[in-house]
Amino acid sequence: MENLQSLRGYMDEDGKFKQFPGKKQKKNQALFLEYLATKFEKGKDYTEMDVNEILNQHHTFNDPASLRRLLFGSGLLGRTLDGKKYWRN
Repeated sequence: MENLQSLRGYMDEDGKFKQFPGKKQKKNQALFLEYLATKFEKGKDYTEMDVNEILNQHHTFNDPASLRRLLFGSGLLGRTLDGKKYWRN
């Protein structure tokens, strides 16, 4: 991802995100979510547990539920009404 360099300050030495960009950092928030979305294959369905597992591989602040909601809210992930199935848009 070409703009990953601007997110380096949010990462630890292992390349995992240690914090989510602040409220005034809308561009970095969008880049962060776009980066996470690339970790999901298009055309593949995921359970909520699968999504959490993938997200947990890329951040250390232990909040996959918020990240999952942000990915859905930004239109990067789709989901069924009951939240049992997710996919990359």
